[in-house]
Amino acid sequence: MTTEYTTADLRAAVADAVRAPSLHNTQPWRFRVVDGGIEVSVDPLRGLPATDPTGWGARMAAGAALFNLRLALAVAGTPATVRLRPYPSDPDVVARLVPDVPRRPTPTEQSLYGAISRRFSNRAPFWPDPVPAEARWRLGEAARAEQCWLELVIGTSAVNAVAEVARSAHRVLERDPAYVAERTEWIRSEPAADGVPAVAGGPQSEPQDLLPQRGFGGRNRAPGRDFEPEPLVAVLGSAGNTSADQILAGQALQRVLLTATDAGLSASMLSQPIEVPAAREALRMSLGRFGTPQMVMRIGYGQPGRATPRRSVEEVLDLPVVPA
Repeated sequence: MTTEYTTADLRAAVADAVRAPSLHNTQPWRFRVVDGGIEVSVDPLRGLPATDPTGWGARMAAGAALFNLRLALAVAGTPATVRLRPYPSDPDVVARLVPDVPRRPTPTEQSLYGAISRRFSNRAPFWPDPVPAEARWRLGEAARAEQCWLELVIGTSAVNAVAEVARSAHRVLERDPAYVAERTEWIRSEPAADGVPAVAGGPQSEPQDLLPQRGFGGRNRAPGRDFEPEPLVAVLGSAGNTSADQILAGQALQRVLLTATDAGLSASMLSQPIEVPAAREALRMSLGRFGTPQMVMRIGYGQPGRATPRRSVEEVLDLPVVPA
């Protein structure tokens, strides 16, 4: 029986963990082995002061990376017991994982793990094909498995209400010069290990679009190439909005995204309604839900998304210093 994780275990699992999504692809995470357990931390040096002043986005990203890490360890036959925010005096540490009883991975774990390398944010228009009921059910179950909820917004009036909240939040954010400048800093026109390549930014948003797209320097659309008029909009939420709730929501987000990928679906995320507190509350009220919305997603069928770059495993590890 495995009694502790090693640096070799960590390196192997982190290669999958870093495929998680993050705001502007900042990749705000660190990993280390301490006393036979793996610790996942938020990297305070990769924060977004204008876009994410509370650290919500960084904790969501770390939670998503944590979910990938859990999957990688489980598929390797060394599943983990996870404790969230294990050290009150060190809030940057979001989780500590220690070995659980070794076992074979479940078919669900194997399927989700296989989707990690195929999951990309798809910022292009989707095809009009509807998402079937069975896939919708699987997405909801994925959120519930991680102690969160997923509201699929059904009906023209309901989608329009969510879209108006998103557009309003987008307008508020775009009026902030610091926010715009920070986003511009993370657009990459040359090869880089982080940030959003302009070629992966999707087409530029236009006034008639139902849902706002964050401008990452993408190309202008050809005439008549509007986004889908009736997208499947999903809102992921948690019971509360503590740091632990946000980490749980990050894990649920990644499980939902991997479930979508496994079902042959594409997805992109719209965090603008979450980044503006008044918009987040308006979104919650429009859904009639208790708890806290943590992410808005657009889900459908489309061309494969473009992979965004990732830093190397060595860049995100904190390894012990070996005495000379």
